Amino acid sequence: MGTVTLGVSIAVPEPYGSLLQRRRAGFGDAAAHGIPTHVTLLPPTEVDAGRLPDIRSHLAAVAAAGRAFPMRLSGTGTFRPLSPVVYVRVVEGGEECARLQQHVRDASGPLVRELQFPYHPHVTVAHGIAEEAMDRAFEELAGFEAAWTVSSFALYEQGSDAVWRKLHTYEFGRPGPARTIPAQGAPADDPAPAPYGG
Repeated sequence: MGTVTLGVSIAVPEPYGSLLQRRRAGFGDAAAHGIPTHVTLLPPTEVDAGRLPDIRSHLAAVAAAGRAFPMRLSGTGTFRPLSPVVYVRVVEGGEECARLQQHVRDASGPLVRELQFPYHPHVTVAHGIAEEAMDRAFEELAGFEAAWTVSSFALYEQGSDAVWRKLHTYEFGRPGPARTIPAQGAPADDPAPAPYGG
């Protein structure tokens, strides 16, 4: 059956999601157009395709036990020199994201894995580009602010074209997957999957 590469994340809603995606592309990050804006809960993870039903059930259980929480973004940060990333900071909702990603990667579940770096919730706005462009991203988005209520997360799969596409949205407090959040930049009644990555 082969393997698939999956990710789990919280979408940054409109108008903020598209705005940050455009800015990321403008800084010269070639991957930006395939990466709608998000906070990662599970980084790219390769699994056996046959485990997808168990993974969906696991994520549905994680979401059913969860509850909505406020998220606020403010200003910029960077992982340089350890990692070539500039990001928008999560200043409210970070503890909830940390707990949520722990449940997603729970040792008793199908998505258990070690992380390359300690978990740090953030929104990537530049990755692996020229240092001058990274500096510009850091400076130009220093005043960025956004706030919303997080009520769901989603499961994504990476295609052979390196684009991430949404498989399911899981709403907190519900027993199964739901598709109530439109793709970034799409009208609310558009069922097309949204890409993800980064």
